[in-house]
Amino acid sequence: MNAVATNHHTNCLRCGRTLTSLKSQATGYGPTCARHIRRAAADLADYKPHQIASARELIEDGAIVPLRSIVFITVSTDGTETYRTAPTACTCKAGLKGSRCYHQLAARLLLAA
Repeated sequence: MNAVATNHHTNCLRCGRTLTSLKSQATGYGPTCARHIRRAAADLADYKPHQIASARELIEDGAIVPLRSIVFITVSTDGTETYRTAPTACTCKAGLKGSRCYHQLAARLLLAA
């Protein structure tokens, strides 16, 4: 007889609040946090794979630092420049042209976490 392994969580893996529904306990996230995670994952669909990799590297390297509630200071790839970055705008060359840059994605990921 093979037993099916299931994980039940009593607290949300994102915010730490107590989970009350069986569905939330099974997934590990409350409904609000699950919505935030789904929204953040949907945002990734708008970016190219190299931008996603660069955003994750930016976060892992600590090259994005909060300045205000939704504004961050980010460092360029070569480390010679810094930019002011928000989830919807950036002062890098791509951001000034109105394009989505990986700095914006990193800001979105940090705010969604």
